[in-house]
Amino acid sequence: MRDVVIIGIGETEFGELWDRSLREIGIEAGLKAIQDAGVRGEDVEKMYIGNMSAGKLIDQEHVAPLIADYAGLSHIPSTRIESGGASGGMALSEAYKTVASGMNDIVVVGGAEKMTDVAEEEAKKILSSTADQEWETVFGATFDSLYAMMARYHMDEYGTTREQLAEVAVKNHSNASKNPSAQFPRETSKDFVMGAPPVSDPLGMFDCAPLSDGGAALVLCPAERADEFEGEPIEIVSMGEGGDTMAVHEREDIGTLKATKRAAKMAYERAGITSQDIDFAEVHDNFTITEIMAIEDLGFFEKGEGGPATEEGKTRLNDEISVNTSGGLKAKGRPVGAVGISQAIEAVQQLREDAGDRQVEDPEYGLTHNMGGTGSSAVVHIFRRWS
Repeated sequence: MRDVVIIGIGETEFGELWDRSLREIGIEAGLKAIQDAGVRGEDVEKMYIGNMSAGKLIDQEHVAPLIADYAGLSHIPSTRIESGGASGGMALSEAYKTVASGMNDIVVVGGAEKMTDVAEEEAKKILSSTADQEWETVFGATFDSLYAMMARYHMDEYGTTREQLAEVAVKNHSNASKNPSAQFPRETSKDFVMGAPPVSDPLGMFDCAPLSDGGAALVLCPAERADEFEGEPIEIVSMGEGGDTMAVHEREDIGTLKATKRAAKMAYERAGITSQDIDFAEVHDNFTITEIMAIEDLGFFEKGEGGPATEEGKTRLNDEISVNTSGGLKAKGRPVGAVGISQAIEAVQQLREDAGDRQVEDPEYGLTHNMGGTGSSAVVHIFRRWS
């Protein structure tokens, strides 16, 4: 297996991009990444695209060749990867594997989603389809209500409070206010979050990530060829993947994300490090409770300590561990297929020390955590500067 580096990054702004189609979003992100890397179109050998549900959202399947075609790369093989909310992260894993194995050298991996072309109710129904249709959503369970059950369990089992959930949103909006790509680049307060309209008790509107349009892309190559290109290389040190049951009710403990624990264990072991070596992490925060469970299951805090740690500011920028410096899904945005790639872009910017006012001080290792459905799939990547 060869060492693999990221040499190019590119993304669109996240938000309600009414004037752009999915193909335009994907092309914009990809061309920015190629330009950042300084590679030519004819150098690219393979493309992977993370996308959750273009078929339902915009009536377009076969989206990877579509984007490759309109980007002027129709000569290369292109593959769509779908894993619910983890589509982007899983696409990055496949790109990493093909470069590490020696199968390909120059690979573009992107993610894109156009979620606002349908009504909000329809978009939420599509998101809920990543849960178990036969045993959950057919009986009226929604994505929001399933995560609300996890939140209520976590509160009852570990004493997590509504105020601690709100602090996740406050922190991530603060970070997003420093991110020019964010959908909601503005700060908020704990009182405002807690006073927002209810969605599914105990979760309110500001506990939930928005519906978003957006795209993100990376260019990967073997480390031995990094000097041939312009982009400052950042190494993908390791990756890990994990799974769990589709249905929440089939899990022994709905306050634990077992797929996350499995993916993290694999990634740490392959990198030869522990969670304590990580300086910053982009974690999947489609709901505020998800971030609290994630920072526990990734090993940053003991089980039940995620809420208090957040309330005490230990996950704020340049505290014990900087979590979701981009603003996370909560405030940067949630174009589902692009999320895992966008997280990797934040890791690259931090390690290049190019993150502006949200820069982590002297980072060595960064981690990204991308999750699908209600936690039935998860992928973790670890990054560092290439030396």
